Amino acid sequence: MQNEFLNLGPQTARATILFAHGAGAPMDSPAMTAIAGALAEQGLRVVRFEFSYMAARRTEGSRKPPPRAEKLISEYQDTIEALDVDGPLIIGGKSMGGRVASMVADELFKADSIAGLLCVGYPFHPIGKPEILRTDHLHHLRTPTLICQGTRDQFGSENEVSEYELSSAIQLRWFEDGDHDLKPRKRVSGHTHADHITTMGAAVSTWVEGLVG
Repeated sequence: MQNEFLNLGPQTARATILFAHGAGAPMDSPAMTAIAGALAEQGLRVVRFEFSYMAARRTEGSRKPPPRAEKLISEYQDTIEALDVDGPLIIGGKSMGGRVASMVADELFKADSIAGLLCVGYPFHPIGKPEILRTDHLHHLRTPTLICQGTRDQFGSENEVSEYELSSAIQLRWFEDGDHDLKPRKRVSGHTHADHITTMGAAVSTWVEGLVG
């Protein structure tokens, strides 16, 4: 397990967000960097990390596929323990990273170890397989949760997700015409990717303020 972190934002922030990457892109990918930057601009501290299979790609030069999300739960838990946080902690991630965080959230929330869960582009189902849902544990989630999702996300569009039974602890923030990275088609939506990322940062900041003040 690699305990190397990318820190962005003030150390004295009102909350720290531990943010994991998706299945195919590292912690310093353009999408992850944009998300972290938008959150840091709101005065939040963002700490990114990599699961061991992704870290191995850097050292071994291989394209080792990710393990099943369930196999990464212990790594996320170990990372939380290794992180030195002074103040409220929110866990989450992009796509698969957020899904793994959602699997450990309730245990940590019950123990008062975290204040909330943040997911950007939650993978509600595999692409092209809307019948294979990854929502069983979201039916009874108790952790205050914010999911930022593009309305045309191939892992769960607004039309699809509106039919799901999700816990009342989950807030969904939709981004018009956004894809899995919240990127819209400007000619369709009138918005740019930068617009949506900035709006996402502001939405998260407001949500965090409601959690921790």
